[in-house]
Amino acid sequence: MRASGIARCQCGCYKNGVASREKENALELFRAAAGAADERMDLVEGALLIAQAEYPELDRAAYRRRLEEMGREARQVCASGQTAEGLERLSRLFAERWGFHGNRDDCYDPRNSFLNDVLDRRTGIPITLSLVYIEVGRRAGLELVGVGMPGHFLVGCADRSDLYVDAFSEGALLTRADCAARLRELQPDVVFRPEFLEAVGPRLILTRMLNNLLEIYLQTKRFPKALTAVEMALCLQPVEPEWLRRRAVIYYQLKNYSRAITDLERYLELVPDAADRDAIVQQLTALRQLRSMVN
Repeated sequence: MRASGIARCQCGCYKNGVASREKENALELFRAAAGAADERMDLVEGALLIAQAEYPELDRAAYRRRLEEMGREARQVCASGQTAEGLERLSRLFAERWGFHGNRDDCYDPRNSFLNDVLDRRTGIPITLSLVYIEVGRRAGLELVGVGMPGHFLVGCADRSDLYVDAFSEGALLTRADCAARLRELQPDVVFRPEFLEAVGPRLILTRMLNNLLEIYLQTKRFPKALTAVEMALCLQPVEPEWLRRRAVIYYQLKNYSRAITDLERYLELVPDAADRDAIVQQLTALRQLRSMVN
């Protein structure tokens, strides 16, 4: 869902030292970036700020210059010709000259979600490789958009509804039928719908990147990092109840019971008829007991 404006993101209390202050700075900068209207949001800056939360000393300007250099090279190759021809040329640059490819060996490596790592290592997951492809293509004069197909992010063309790019598969060009086949291959239980190929804006792209990171951090029990990811997601979607519920889980793992209680109470206020209401009420009772034992 889209949201106008932003909420005040509250950092956890498990940060200290210079690196923690840098992470807070990255979060503050991300909050400011998230306050822009979707059509004016800087996708590259948002992605680099997500990376800076992990790499406090990250030189964002250097990676922006890298994209600009790639865009200039792509413009020389892709400027003339029809859209399909331009995409074919860009895909050859992307895969053959620059060596970008999908990380099929370890899709749960968090580096796949950090734009600086993707540019350095030339490997990533569908959404980050698509981000690079889109931003380079735009600098080359191609009108490209993100396409949030479930389970496999794609690149679309603003002026074509029958042509897509799979950046994860070395920039392969796909028809709508190819996209449906790709979805059946990856998620056999999901029935393809035309709206799966609708364009998505920077807010949803960044949110999906953060959700990927959050899942990785939760699976590997890196709860302070998970907290940073969910805080950034809340900057993008401040009234999304699901983020509050998931942040409450993280606060519980960090033994910050008061904040977990606050988030779950707010979750029930926003979704009074939630399907999991009874379970949440039980969790609140248990959390209040834990808090009383700590206090």
